[in-house]
Amino acid sequence: MNNNSITRHTLSVLVENAAGVLSQVSRLFSRKGYNIESLAVGATYDPTVSRITIEVLCDEAMICQIMNQLRKLFPVYSVQELLPERSIRRELVMFKVRAETAEARNEIIQIANIFRASIIDVSLKTLTLASIGNEVKDDAMQKLLESFGILEMVRTGIVALERGAYTLEDDTKEKAEFNLGKNVL
Repeated sequence: MNNNSITRHTLSVLVENAAGVLSQVSRLFSRKGYNIESLAVGATYDPTVSRITIEVLCDEAMICQIMNQLRKLFPVYSVQELLPERSIRRELVMFKVRAETAEARNEIIQIANIFRASIIDVSLKTLTLASIGNEVKDDAMQKLLESFGILEMVRTGIVALERGAYTLEDDTKEKAEFNLGKNVL
């Protein structure tokens, strides 16, 4: 494997919303020796379908192999790579920051305002902020908050959607496949 061709790839996978499906998908990655950089899962507008957003560092041949292997799994309805120029990517980050003085609290509030973060909890010694954005924004905010002392931090992982009228259902599967359990004529 040529390390020069290794890039970040974002996959959006529609799966059956059932117990054990996430385990099947993650086992596929571990069996093949691929490391998942980011993983986010949640129900879609259809409660019987979940969307898994997976980020993996690999080359073009590896991403094709991963996508083909995912498509073979029974509970997988659709797999699509989300290209950076055609998608919107976001993550939620929460920071619990030491803020023991009024001056520190004011400076942290100014940083939160600059990054359009929300202050979601206040105590006499800490402020907790929530930020939704891309990795570059979140990393920049983290660097500024480190000087105050980050007590805890959590990142959700990337979620992504294609821009404009593009949807997962458009090019990857027959429309009838999304009517699982329904009579389709």
